Formats: sequence, C-alpha cells, structure tokens
Amino acid sequence: MTDPVRVAIVEDGREIRDGLVALIAGTPGFVCTGAFDSMEPALEALDREQPDAVLIDLGLPRMSGTEGIRALKARHPDLTIVVLTVYDDDERIFQALCSGACGYLLKKTPPDRLMEGIRDAIAGGSPVSPEVARRMIAIFRVVHTPAQGGESLTPHEVRVLRLLVEGHNYKTAAAELKVSVNTVAFHMRRIYEKLHVHSKSEAVAKALRNRIVT
Repeated sequence: MTDPVRVAIVEDGREIRDGLVALIAGTPGFVCTGAFDSMEPALEALDREQPDAVLIDLGLPRMSGTEGIRALKARHPDLTIVVLTVYDDDERIFQALCSGACGYLLKKTPPDRLMEGIRDAIAGGSPVSPEVARRMIAIFRVVHTPAQGGESLTPHEVRVLRLLVEGHNYKTAAAELKVSVNTVAFHMRRIYEKLHVHSKSEAVAKALRNRIVT
C-alpha cells in the first residue's frame, strides 16, 4: 500500500478550515497533518515536520499568504504549495505564483476537483481554476512583446522589477533595496513607460515573457 498524501492547511476562516480538515481526512489516501489559522504557527509546525502539500489562503491576518509562501519556499524549497482563495485578480495571482505557489485554486472549486488538484500538484502539475487560467491568458495577450522590451531598463530598474517578480510589494522591495517607497514608485513609473504597460501585473507578465528577469 502507498503512503497517504499528507496535507496541511493555513486558513483563518474557522468554518472553511474545519470543512477542509473533514474533506481531507474523509478522502481515502489523504491525511491532514495540521490546520492553522495564520502563517506564524504554521511556519513553526512545518519547520518540525513537512507534509506533502500545503493549502494556503491569501487573506490571512498579520503575515499574508503571499509572504507566507515566500517564507516557506525559502525554508523548504521543495515543498508543494497550492493557493486556495477567493481572490482572482491579476496582481494576487502573479504574486502568489511568482512567490513559489505551484497551483492557484478558488474556494468555489468542487471538493473532488480540489483533491485532484492536490494530487496533480504533488505529481509536478500546476492546478489552476478555469477563471484563473483565463485571467493569465488574458494578461499575456494584452502585453505585447517587442524583442527589445527590456534593453532600455537600467540595472537598478531590472533589480526593482526582479523583486516584483519574486512577489515583493513596493514596501518590501524598498526594504530589500534600502531605499524609500517613493524611490521604488519612481522607478516603477519609469519601468511602466519603458515597457509600455499600465500595472504591476502587466510589468511582471512582460518581464517573465520577455525574459527580462530570469
């Protein structure tokens, strides 16, 4: 017999968390190793014992889900992380995926599809909800890609852009670069102009598609 798939949950909503625990525990071949209402206790527990996969909500108190994903991947690079959230906006999708999540599922995902998605992720796949897949495709369609897209960026602008691709926001990027948030905002305005984009998510998409940031 094969070992059961071990899944941990980080979800601040008690009813949803309890429902996920019941679903995982009640599905043959799965076991829930822990359920946490925030990232801080989850990080401590997962340092002691890593499951096969972690389901993480994004709208968490204190440390956000995206920040938690970055922290987990820094500590455990091979850990499989799947986002389970209500948010389907461009910026959160790209921040979560660029931070290290391998899947992005919405909370309205049917239970059988959710369990299938966890298996897919552990097997090396990237499960995403249909709505999320459409958003990703739409972003890449509207971001045109001239061959020289990143050639006019300065080295410092590329560093700023790389931090955004890694999932940082303006505040955390400023802390990494030891500059003010206003300085980061200034660089981002220049990046938008040079890449001919109008949002952070479009800039990230173009950076990835053009291999401006590798």
